[in-house]
Amino acid sequence: MEMKALERRLGMAADREVLRKAEELLRLCRMEFDAAAFGIGDVCRSVLCFEIACSTMQVPFDRQKGIKLSGLSDKAYNRSLTTVQNALGIRTSLNVRELAVQFGCVRLIQAVQRVLAAYKERFLATLPEARRRSADFDRPVFTSVAFYLCARKQKASIDKAKLMEVSSTSDPEFSNVAASMTDICFDLVGVEKEKSE
Repeated sequence: MEMKALERRLGMAADREVLRKAEELLRLCRMEFDAAAFGIGDVCRSVLCFEIACSTMQVPFDRQKGIKLSGLSDKAYNRSLTTVQNALGIRTSLNVRELAVQFGCVRLIQAVQRVLAAYKERFLATLPEARRRSADFDRPVFTSVAFYLCARKQKASIDKAKLMEVSSTSDPEFSNVAASMTDICFDLVGVEKEKSE
Protein backbone atom coordinates (compact mmCIF):
# COMPACT_ATOMS: atom_id res chain seq x y z
CA MET A 1 0.00 0.00 0.00
CA GLU A 2 1.26 3.46 -0.87
CA MET A 3 2.24 5.44 2.24
CA LYS A 4 0.35 8.60 1.23
CA ALA A 5 -2.90 6.64 0.93
CA LEU A 6 -2.16 4.86 4.20
CA GLU A 7 -1.59 8.18 5.96
CA ARG A 8 -5.01 9.37 4.78
CA ARG A 9 -6.71 6.15 5.91
CA LEU A 10 -5.08 6.51 9.32
CA GLY A 11 -6.51 10.04 9.49
CA MET A 12 -3.12 11.65 10.04
CA ALA A 13 -1.92 15.07 9.00
CA ALA A 14 0.52 15.11 6.09
CA ASP A 15 4.08 14.96 7.41
CA ARG A 16 6.71 14.64 4.69
CA GLU A 17 9.44 13.52 7.10
CA VAL A 18 7.34 10.69 8.54
CA LEU A 19 6.26 9.63 5.03
CA ARG A 20 9.87 9.58 3.85
CA LYS A 21 10.96 7.56 6.89
CA ALA A 22 8.06 5.08 6.47
CA GLU A 23 8.90 4.58 2.77
CA GLU A 24 12.57 4.04 3.62
CA LEU A 25 11.63 1.45 6.27
CA LEU A 26 9.27 -0.30 3.85
CA ARG A 27 12.06 -0.53 1.23
CA LEU A 28 14.43 -1.96 3.86
CA CYS A 29 11.75 -4.36 5.03
CA ARG A 30 11.22 -5.66 1.50
CA MET A 31 14.97 -6.23 1.06
CA GLU A 32 15.93 -7.57 4.49
CA PHE A 33 12.90 -9.46 5.68
CA ASP A 34 10.60 -12.16 4.26
CA ALA A 35 7.35 -10.88 5.76
CA ALA A 36 5.26 -13.59 4.06
CA ALA A 37 7.15 -16.25 6.02
CA PHE A 38 5.79 -14.65 9.19
CA GLY A 39 2.26 -14.26 7.81
CA ILE A 40 2.60 -10.49 7.41
CA GLY A 41 0.81 -9.23 4.30
CA ASP A 42 1.64 -6.12 2.23
CA VAL A 43 -0.89 -3.79 3.87
CA CYS A 44 0.10 -4.95 7.34
CA ARG A 45 3.79 -4.48 6.55
CA SER A 46 3.10 -0.91 5.39
CA VAL A 47 1.12 -0.13 8.55
CA LEU A 48 3.91 -1.54 10.74
CA CYS A 49 6.56 0.51 8.92
CA PHE A 50 4.38 3.59 9.29
CA GLU A 51 4.02 3.04 13.03
CA ILE A 52 7.76 2.48 13.43
CA ALA A 53 8.43 5.70 11.49
CA CYS A 54 6.02 7.63 13.75
CA SER A 55 7.60 6.11 16.84
CA THR A 56 11.14 6.96 15.71
CA MET A 57 10.16 10.55 14.95
CA GLN A 58 8.00 10.83 18.09
CA VAL A 59 4.81 11.53 16.16
CA PRO A 60 1.58 10.19 17.75
CA PHE A 61 0.17 7.11 16.01
CA ASP A 62 -3.33 5.71 16.50
CA ARG A 63 -2.51 2.04 17.05
CA GLN A 64 -6.16 0.95 17.12
CA LYS A 65 -6.69 2.34 13.60
CA GLY A 66 -3.42 0.70 12.55
CA ILE A 67 -4.51 -2.67 13.93
CA LYS A 68 -7.88 -2.36 12.18
CA LEU A 69 -6.22 -1.53 8.85
CA SER A 70 -3.66 -4.33 9.22
CA GLY A 71 -6.39 -6.96 9.53
CA LEU A 72 -4.63 -8.60 12.50
CA SER A 73 -5.70 -9.17 16.08
CA ASP A 74 -4.09 -7.03 18.81
CA LYS A 75 -1.76 -9.87 19.83
CA ALA A 76 -0.73 -10.74 16.28
CA TYR A 77 -0.12 -7.05 15.51
CA ASN A 78 2.14 -6.58 18.55
CA ARG A 79 4.03 -9.76 17.72
CA SER A 80 4.47 -8.67 14.08
CA LEU A 81 5.59 -5.19 15.14
CA THR A 82 8.28 -6.67 17.39
CA THR A 83 9.36 -9.08 14.62
CA VAL A 84 9.70 -6.27 12.04
CA GLN A 85 11.56 -4.00 14.50
CA ASN A 86 14.01 -6.80 15.29
CA ALA A 87 14.46 -7.65 11.60
CA LEU A 88 15.24 -3.99 10.81
CA GLY A 89 17.50 -3.64 13.86
CA ILE A 90 15.39 -0.84 15.29
CA ARG A 91 15.77 -0.34 19.01
CA THR A 92 12.92 1.25 20.88
CA SER A 93 13.52 2.53 24.35
CA LEU A 94 10.98 3.06 27.07
CA ASN A 95 11.40 5.87 29.54
CA VAL A 96 10.23 5.08 33.10
CA ARG A 97 9.11 8.67 33.70
CA GLU A 98 7.04 8.81 30.48
CA LEU A 99 5.47 5.47 31.35
CA ALA A 100 4.60 6.65 34.86
CA VAL A 101 2.99 9.83 33.53
CA GLN A 102 1.06 7.93 30.85
CA PHE A 103 -0.37 5.48 33.40
CA GLY A 104 -0.85 8.09 36.14
CA CYS A 105 1.54 6.42 38.59
CA VAL A 106 4.37 8.92 39.08
CA ARG A 107 4.95 7.58 42.60
CA LEU A 108 6.33 4.36 41.05
CA ILE A 109 9.29 5.98 39.27
CA GLN A 110 11.92 5.45 41.98
CA ALA A 111 10.73 1.92 42.79
CA VAL A 112 10.88 0.92 39.11
CA GLN A 113 14.38 2.37 38.73
CA ARG A 114 15.50 0.52 41.88
CA VAL A 115 14.07 -2.78 40.60
CA LEU A 116 15.69 -2.38 37.16
CA ALA A 117 19.11 -1.63 38.70
CA ALA A 118 18.85 -4.55 41.17
CA TYR A 119 17.65 -6.97 38.48
CA LYS A 120 20.46 -6.05 36.12
CA GLU A 121 23.12 -6.37 38.84
CA ARG A 122 21.78 -9.67 40.22
CA PHE A 123 21.14 -11.20 36.79
CA LEU A 124 24.64 -10.33 35.57
CA ALA A 125 26.10 -11.90 38.72
CA THR A 126 24.61 -15.25 37.64
CA LEU A 127 26.22 -15.15 34.19
CA PRO A 128 29.73 -16.30 33.25
CA GLU A 129 32.11 -13.43 32.42
CA ALA A 130 31.97 -14.08 28.66
CA ARG A 131 28.18 -13.68 28.52
CA ARG A 132 27.98 -10.54 30.67
CA ARG A 133 29.11 -8.23 27.88
CA SER A 134 26.39 -9.44 25.51
CA ALA A 135 23.53 -9.15 28.04
CA ASP A 136 20.97 -6.61 26.81
CA PHE A 137 18.70 -4.87 29.31
CA ASP A 138 17.71 -1.97 27.03
CA ARG A 139 14.70 -3.71 25.52
CA PRO A 140 11.36 -2.10 26.51
CA VAL A 141 10.10 -5.38 27.97
CA PHE A 142 12.35 -4.98 31.04
CA THR A 143 11.04 -1.49 31.83
CA SER A 144 7.41 -2.46 31.29
CA VAL A 145 7.69 -5.61 33.43
CA ALA A 146 9.43 -3.72 36.27
CA PHE A 147 6.71 -1.07 36.05
CA TYR A 148 3.95 -3.68 36.13
CA LEU A 149 5.47 -5.60 39.07
CA CYS A 150 6.02 -2.42 41.11
CA ALA A 151 2.44 -1.32 40.41
CA ARG A 152 1.13 -4.71 41.53
CA LYS A 153 3.28 -4.63 44.68
CA GLN A 154 1.93 -1.16 45.56
CA LYS A 155 -1.64 -2.19 44.60
CA ALA A 156 -1.85 0.37 41.79
CA SER A 157 -4.25 -0.55 38.99
CA ILE A 158 -2.44 -0.89 35.64
CA ASP A 159 -3.88 -2.05 32.32
CA LYS A 160 -1.45 -4.88 31.50
CA ALA A 161 -2.67 -5.19 27.89
CA LYS A 162 -2.12 -1.47 27.27
CA LEU A 163 1.32 -1.66 28.93
CA MET A 164 2.28 -4.55 26.66
CA GLU A 165 1.01 -2.59 23.67
CA VAL A 166 3.03 0.51 24.61
CA SER A 167 6.19 -1.58 24.95
CA SER A 168 5.46 -3.72 21.84
CA THR A 169 5.90 -6.85 23.93
CA SER A 170 4.34 -10.24 23.31
CA ASP A 171 2.54 -12.09 26.09
CA PRO A 172 5.08 -14.97 26.33
CA GLU A 173 8.05 -12.55 26.42
CA PHE A 174 6.35 -10.42 29.10
CA SER A 175 5.53 -13.50 31.20
CA ASN A 176 9.08 -14.91 30.93
CA VAL A 177 10.71 -11.66 32.01
CA ALA A 178 8.13 -11.21 34.79
CA ALA A 179 8.88 -14.71 36.14
CA SER A 180 12.62 -14.07 36.01
CA MET A 181 12.36 -10.61 37.61
CA THR A 182 10.02 -11.86 40.35
CA ASP A 183 12.38 -14.72 41.11
CA ILE A 184 15.56 -12.62 41.18
CA CYS A 185 14.05 -9.55 42.89
CA PHE A 186 11.37 -11.10 45.09
CA ASP A 187 12.41 -8.86 47.99
CA LEU A 188 11.48 -5.81 45.85
CA VAL A 189 8.48 -6.95 43.80
CA GLY A 190 7.17 -10.15 45.37
CA VAL A 191 3.72 -10.47 46.84
CA GLU A 192 3.15 -12.73 49.89
CA LYS A 193 0.57 -14.93 48.13
CA GLU A 194 3.17 -15.97 45.52
CA LYS A 195 5.67 -16.92 48.21
CA SER A 196 3.29 -19.39 49.86
CA GLU A 197 2.51 -20.95 46.48
